[in-house]
Amino acid sequence: MHEVAAAPAWVSLAYLVSGVLFILALRGLSSPASSRRGNRYGMAGMLIAVVTTLVTHEVASLPEILIAIAIGGVIGFVTAKKIAMTDMPQLVAAFHSLVGLAAVLVAIAAYLNPEAFHVLDPSGLDILQVSRIEMGLGVAIGAITFSGSVIAFLKLNGNMGGKPIMLPGRHIINLGTLAAIIVLVGVFHLNTPELFVAIVVLSFIIGFLLIIPIGGADMPVVVSMLNSYSGWAAAAMGFTLHNTAMIITGALVGSSGAILSYIMCRAMNRSFISVIAGGFGGDTGGAAGGEAKEQRPWKRGSAEDAAFLMGQAEQVVIVPGYGMAVSQAQHALREMGDLLKAEGVKVKYAIHPVAGRMPGHMNVLLAEANVPYDEVFELEDINSEFSQTDVAFVIGANDVTNPAAKTDKTSPIYGMPILDVANAKTVLFVKRSMGGVGYAGVDNDVFYMDNTMMLLGDAKKMVEEIVKSMAH
Repeated sequence: MHEVAAAPAWVSLAYLVSGVLFILALRGLSSPASSRRGNRYGMAGMLIAVVTTLVTHEVASLPEILIAIAIGGVIGFVTAKKIAMTDMPQLVAAFHSLVGLAAVLVAIAAYLNPEAFHVLDPSGLDILQVSRIEMGLGVAIGAITFSGSVIAFLKLNGNMGGKPIMLPGRHIINLGTLAAIIVLVGVFHLNTPELFVAIVVLSFIIGFLLIIPIGGADMPVVVSMLNSYSGWAAAAMGFTLHNTAMIITGALVGSSGAILSYIMCRAMNRSFISVIAGGFGGDTGGAAGGEAKEQRPWKRGSAEDAAFLMGQAEQVVIVPGYGMAVSQAQHALREMGDLLKAEGVKVKYAIHPVAGRMPGHMNVLLAEANVPYDEVFELEDINSEFSQTDVAFVIGANDVTNPAAKTDKTSPIYGMPILDVANAKTVLFVKRSMGGVGYAGVDNDVFYMDNTMMLLGDAKKMVEEIVKSMAH
């Protein structure tokens, strides 16, 4: 497509409006209460940006582009309808890979046909030097995003093991490869095909190398950082294409993803610099002590036991996790909370920043079940209350309640802040079986404590049985 030589003033205004809508979308997505409104703002902003771009460019084949948009829209609609909330982390990783690949393909197209993208110098013989810099950065970041997101998807989806894969001398290899990419981008002004191909290939490789040493427990931060990378790749290509909307959108995604990654690193006690460099958390001893310790004594309870204990409590703190999401137990859980409140029991929900392997995962599920927002508390706001709590009801959460994060320096989750459920007078732990361990592969000492009662079985069925016991 060819850009119109002198775009009218309304084009800049349209891109500005779309940028404002994107900002409002991010603001809306900061809370479950306003998330739907935020999504609508984002959709409206993207529609304005796409229509403006199509109108202000001489499109070679508008029908083909419209058909492609329709196909993509149908795929997105069907995916959104069918995908389970438990699969959302890997879906996000997959989407990031597509953004990175798109940046690579656009860069390749601009390199092969610079005249169509208006990046030729006045002589018409070579690509503009500034465009080569933007193009080199865009293709490098895009390739890293693509290959890194593919590994993140495979790990989250269970196609690869969650344990870190350690390569001999990986730090030297990674630093050497990154240095080579930076040098190649710097000398890309020579504009030889070999340099461009080398940047693309090395960037694909470093994306793999940066992510494979990272264990499953740290994958939520990785997905967030890859989100940031995809934004910066889009912004770089926006400069190449002279497209204001791409620059604004990419910068918003890149900066918000980086801020979210920083917040998550603080919540998980990880180094932000190490996240950017890759391989953080990988020097731990894997899943040390991760073998299930079924031979240790533990107490098994029933739905009737749980109903009685919670019915006699003054305060119950519910801790939802990935297991709740898998069984879709949030609606039954909200019904249980309503029954407890009707009996005069104070009910609160404690949310870990990465419960469910994705920030906000549990908040969205609880909001879907109409759990009041004022009953939902983040880790730092609720942790001090466990010592005054009669019953901590843990449903499908493991790593985020595991004391090994504080006591076992060889554990892959060591240093990650946890919800201190062990301090409650009684811990009711809903778990499918005693044989499994959490995503990080670490057994949980809370299972075997004197004040813990294990409620084994499907989370949704267990909560439904507890609700029936309470109603009788």
